[in-house]
Amino acid sequence: MQLKTRIIVDSTADLVPEIKERVYTVPLTVHFGQEEYIDGVTIDHKTFYEKLVESDVLPTTSQATPNDFIGAFETARQAGEAAVVITLASKFSGTYQGAVIAAAEYENIYVVDGASAAMGTGILVELAFRLLDAGSSAEEIAKALEEEKKNIVIVALVDTLEYLKRGGRISKTAAFAGGILNIKPVISVTDGEIHLLGKARGSKMGNNLLVQEINEAGGIDFSKPVLLGYSGLSDALLLKYIEDSRHIWEGHLREVRYTTVGSVIGTHLGPGAVVVAFFKNR
Repeated sequence: MQLKTRIIVDSTADLVPEIKERVYTVPLTVHFGQEEYIDGVTIDHKTFYEKLVESDVLPTTSQATPNDFIGAFETARQAGEAAVVITLASKFSGTYQGAVIAAAEYENIYVVDGASAAMGTGILVELAFRLLDAGSSAEEIAKALEEEKKNIVIVALVDTLEYLKRGGRISKTAAFAGGILNIKPVISVTDGEIHLLGKARGSKMGNNLLVQEINEAGGIDFSKPVLLGYSGLSDALLLKYIEDSRHIWEGHLREVRYTTVGSVIGTHLGPGAVVVAFFKNR
């Protein structure tokens, strides 16, 4: 008999509400100086971005530990369930490693390095639920995700590279190049690596660059989940982007779904980013 399967994620996966209520979340931690917050538990997105804008200290983030995962795995075992665990890219955080160490003590727990972050992990999680709802076992889901994750593309228009630089995610040279003359940098995340794709003067040009990157990836596979997102307190830039790039979505999506970038990834992106995550056509 096939065991019932639960999907476990870490708190860096940005999800739409109907998916969020179905997952079990292992939170990471955000620190503002001496203050420690549990991502999504003791600090919500709005409060986080308010603090990020007002605070002189840049927040730091801590990975989820093996112990954090053991709690989640123990609950699954006691419920007699298998689990598929989807984490943010192992190149960004030791969270994946923490899950692997914890899973060594358990049977029927499959850990997938999501090789992405934020909305990128979000669409992989959505795909996992589609497979689950279609009757796939935990092992089959994990196997499919290992293949599918190679086709995930995240493209983001960021307001500044300052946060990525301060968090050590990109070099000072790349950050300097992106910081001059009201130029909006466009970055991509593929296979856990951040690439600076180009720079756009103002957001209109930035939108064009985003569209261009989608085309260069070979277009969007609309048979799979697509998710957009924004960081900060206002979704105005994102809504403008959706409007400006309407030709991409029209006739393919009933609605363009979007969510906010959570506090851990928001620490590195900073406010004012627009994010598009999709599976590319193969």
